[in-house]
Amino acid sequence: MLHVAIHEPEIPGNSGNAIRIAATTGAMLHLVRPLGFDLEDAKLRRAGLDYHDLAHLRVHDDLDALLDALPGSRVFAFTARAAARYTEVAYRDGDLLLLGRESTGLPEGVMAHPRVTQRVRVPMVDGARSMNVSNVAAIAVQEAWRQLGFAGAG
Repeated sequence: MLHVAIHEPEIPGNSGNAIRIAATTGAMLHLVRPLGFDLEDAKLRRAGLDYHDLAHLRVHDDLDALLDALPGSRVFAFTARAAARYTEVAYRDGDLLLLGRESTGLPEGVMAHPRVTQRVRVPMVDGARSMNVSNVAAIAVQEAWRQLGFAGAG
């Protein structure tokens, strides 16, 4: 199973979209506190539609709790400032795709964590600052799942 995590998400609709991504790909979605919304938020539920019951979702108190829950996982930190592209990674079952909050991305301290395997980016045109976190999650999970042969897909 692939794992995708959003570190300190702020916008309920983005996490709702990530719930749909997890539900439709078989990935496990992890949200790392603090959350900028309540898990019962109407915008979160609306964006996730009826996929909440199909998604695998865990909420962690902090980064260390997330990493402790996935002791053997490689961790790929997504940042617009990385040299390596997300397509240059040979993904494996159990990998963790770590994304940051909408306003600031992943803090340097998180990206410098010793468990981070590599920093990677989704390419954008010159001058673009960032991409929506749920879009990055969708792009990254689909690429990793493709490399794994779309395991479990119908």
